Amino acid sequence: MNENNSCMTEFTLTGFTDKPSLKMILFAIFLAVYLVTMVGNLGLVALIYIERRLHTPMYIFLGNLAVMDACCSCAITPKMLENFFSEKKQISLCECMVQFYFLCLAETADCFLLAAMAYDRYVAICSPLQYHTRMSKKLCILMATGAFIAGHVDSTIHVALLFRLTFCGSHQVNHFFCDVLPLYRISTVDPYVNDLMILIMSGSIQAFSIAIVLVSYFYILFTIFTMKSKEGRGKALSTCASHFLSVSIFYGSLLFMYVRPNSVNDGNKDISVAVFYTVIIPLLNPFIYSLRNKEVTNVVRKIMKRDNFITL
Repeated sequence: MNENNSCMTEFTLTGFTDKPSLKMILFAIFLAVYLVTMVGNLGLVALIYIERRLHTPMYIFLGNLAVMDACCSCAITPKMLENFFSEKKQISLCECMVQFYFLCLAETADCFLLAAMAYDRYVAICSPLQYHTRMSKKLCILMATGAFIAGHVDSTIHVALLFRLTFCGSHQVNHFFCDVLPLYRISTVDPYVNDLMILIMSGSIQAFSIAIVLVSYFYILFTIFTMKSKEGRGKALSTCASHFLSVSIFYGSLLFMYVRPNSVNDGNKDISVAVFYTVIIPLLNPFIYSLRNKEVTNVVRKIMKRDNFITL
């Protein structure tokens, strides 16, 4: 532990570019994305909290997903925006660990929340008469709490394992935030154990959650295609489309980033993929779920009409 601290106290994040003109453009883009992301996610959480019609299992999971997306954005984007105008672009060891902890917490919790949402859709479509019995409020709270606990455990293990590494050579991290894979590349200790744990834990978490999603959607699609009513099929498909789109984007980027072979040595694709799952997905999720959801849009219209009536 002492050797770690004597070798280094700070890292330098290379970021996206050193060109001043590009920095200004990227800063403006990412600032706008960050503000829209926070307003979208926290607005969705507030909407679900204040509107009693949205106090259902689907929206309980969706609200928790929005909280985790906001957490992910808060962990990454502010430091990234600061570094656009910082000459040193430095991040302390403590900041580095905290940043990765909250990122890992958010991404792991998202995996389980998306799986829980898939199971919720399965029960709603395949066993509608048993829905309120099988998807009780107590079960939803337990599933959401389990997702947060799993995220905490996974994050704690990976952060703790970082302390076995030493960084006595280069302190330059070829990334815009403190991710573990770029840290492994500059470590003076072989990160084999760390990389193995990433592969085992990320692989098992994603395999488990993806399996739940795939099995749920297999039964959902089977039920949908056996429906006689075209209207019923259309309604069932529309309720699942937004979730399936979000799942595909989220799991695809995470699998490519952390579970692909030689992920530690292949640094060229890290930044573009990382932008996708740390910046773009948290931005898209509240709009994917709200714009395609009649219940949410109706609630928004109701609130807007009420506010207009009050102002008049």
